[in-house]
Amino acid sequence: MNRLRHLISSLLMVFSLCNVNAQELEFYQNPVIRTDLADPSVIRFDGAYYASGTSSEWAPFYPIYKSTDLVNWIQVGHVFEQKPDWTEGSFWAPELYVYNNKVYCYYSARRKSDHKSYIGVAVADTPEKAFEDKGPLVTIGSECIDAFVFNDNGQLYITWKAYGLDPRPIEILCCKLSNDGFHLEGEPFTLLTDEESIGIEGQCIIRKDDWYYLLYSARGCCGPGSDYEVRVARSKKITEPFQKYSDNPILMRSDDFQACGHGTVTTTSDGRLYYLCHSYQHNAKFYMGRQPIVQELVFGSDQWPHFKTGRLATIRQPMPSEGIKQGEWKQFADNFASRKLGVSWTWNYTFCDVKAEVNGNGKLLLSGNGIKESNAAVLCQRTPDSDYSFAVNVLNNGQSMRGIVLYGDAGNYVALVLRGKKLQTISMCNGKDTVLSEIPMKRRSIRLQAEVKDSRTLSFMFDDGNGMKKLEPCSVDASHTTPWDRVARPGVISAVLVSSKEKPAEFSDFQMWKR
Repeated sequence: MNRLRHLISSLLMVFSLCNVNAQELEFYQNPVIRTDLADPSVIRFDGAYYASGTSSEWAPFYPIYKSTDLVNWIQVGHVFEQKPDWTEGSFWAPELYVYNNKVYCYYSARRKSDHKSYIGVAVADTPEKAFEDKGPLVTIGSECIDAFVFNDNGQLYITWKAYGLDPRPIEILCCKLSNDGFHLEGEPFTLLTDEESIGIEGQCIIRKDDWYYLLYSARGCCGPGSDYEVRVARSKKITEPFQKYSDNPILMRSDDFQACGHGTVTTTSDGRLYYLCHSYQHNAKFYMGRQPIVQELVFGSDQWPHFKTGRLATIRQPMPSEGIKQGEWKQFADNFASRKLGVSWTWNYTFCDVKAEVNGNGKLLLSGNGIKESNAAVLCQRTPDSDYSFAVNVLNNGQSMRGIVLYGDAGNYVALVLRGKKLQTISMCNGKDTVLSEIPMKRRSIRLQAEVKDSRTLSFMFDDGNGMKKLEPCSVDASHTTPWDRVARPGVISAVLVSSKEKPAEFSDFQMWKR
């Protein structure tokens, strides 16, 4: 009898473990795009999902990611490889929209003629082909940002955030669009007013039965004190003011996420609704920036939208469909064997126009046209985790700075660089360059490596042909490298100017891996 009980108990335990494993396969973890991609917009096009988001002061502009299941995403391109002629910066909140079998992008950018942020529009045959810019579309007042486009029985409408820089309440405005989607028609009207003066933006509209529902974000979007949350309002007519839900917010901070908001809704092939927005994680992962999370949206018996897993934004979510297995980021490598720069490389265009050449023989040649060394050229990857390492081979063939970097902007970074016959650890803080360590280095080729812990602490090492050695100081605080709305990025740095007589900085075999 005891043996029988033991056998039954063992079988039940095995069944329980198998059932747990089966259940684990039915869930995914947010964020689904594990990198800084604020203000995401998502569409379904030709059987796949595409998402884009804010690129801010990094080029190329508005990265585009693709997924077949809403859970696993890969980067496939950008909306723009070059800045549109009318723009100068602040590339925020692109809104992808499918219309007449084409893909439109309504985007916010700062106009170079008056330095004001307005909304432009571009169009492409598919999300993976080049977008043709059509110029500025909404240029009303002192700022227009956060576009969203809605098709109401054949009539296009565009909505946006207005008056964010004016001494008056913020409003979500709306206006008719022309049939081609490139021009405003008529006068703008108000959908929602920030009567509480808490900040509202990042809106999208869905329609169900007799109601139009406006999902929007409230409170602070960015930085350590951010408390973003998702709210909803509704109206019987698109042209009339929306009434706010009495039980707002419908998505908010939790033990998993500090803040969440600014997203759009897409539908699955069977008609279910999913909302993709961004969120900060807590603690060290906060410094990975605003990462995209996705959650299913359902309608309750009260005829208001709710999130299937509740109002608290959570990491663990039910899989959208069976047969999906969520991949895990482990490493990135670029041996520069192609003559085209990889799609995931980025550079900060505001300080130095980067000249990057991949010669097809495993070499990356990097220089810039800045007028001084402080305008160093950088080529970076998006932060993949809070704990990771990255390394590259550097040719020591000049007096100008060249090496690896964790880069916030031109005035704030931490780097390990070669300068002539010296290997230096540098901390640039608010434009002040401090050399933390320095050793002689005569080796012509050297491998430089950095270990990043908790997103902000670095330790450096090098291999001069005699094995990897750690450098003093053992750790460097890089907290100062994080701008208010962005995160620092790992990569390579070169202070070689195009106009100089020195050869471009030469790199090979870049690798980045999870620790």
